Amino acid sequence: MPSLVAADILRGTQRLLLDLGLTSLPEFTLATGRRVDLMALGPDGRFVAVEVKSSRADFLSDQKWTDYLAYADRFYFAVAPGFPLDILPPAEGLIVADRYAASLLRPACERTVPASRRRALLLRFARTAALRLQGAADPDALSEPA
Repeated sequence: MPSLVAADILRGTQRLLLDLGLTSLPEFTLATGRRVDLMALGPDGRFVAVEVKSSRADFLSDQKWTDYLAYADRFYFAVAPGFPLDILPPAEGLIVADRYAASLLRPACERTVPASRRRALLLRFARTAALRLQGAADPDALSEPA
């Protein structure tokens, strides 16, 4: 379960992404078993991955974010106001968010997810979203794709 700070960052970031025309799913599990804090899909089929960092210690102790780069056309860190921005890699995108809103401070570099991986991601994203919606109506149903 994410900390309250992380939950606030996530909420504000999802609002920003929606304003940018992206739909997002928190805690999205990749085929590798790694779980991205937030995966978003654009109307053009491009994927955005967001790694939420709630503190300096959180960033320094968790470097698995590099595993997500091959699964996203753009990658961002999302942090709270007051986070020490100088510790974040300057080549990656940056979002600063609170519970109510977020600002995109630095654009993400563009990558291209290979077509076969994009198709698999798109199917996983659609199935995850559908199963979560079904789970809201029927909590005993399976909530994540295998």
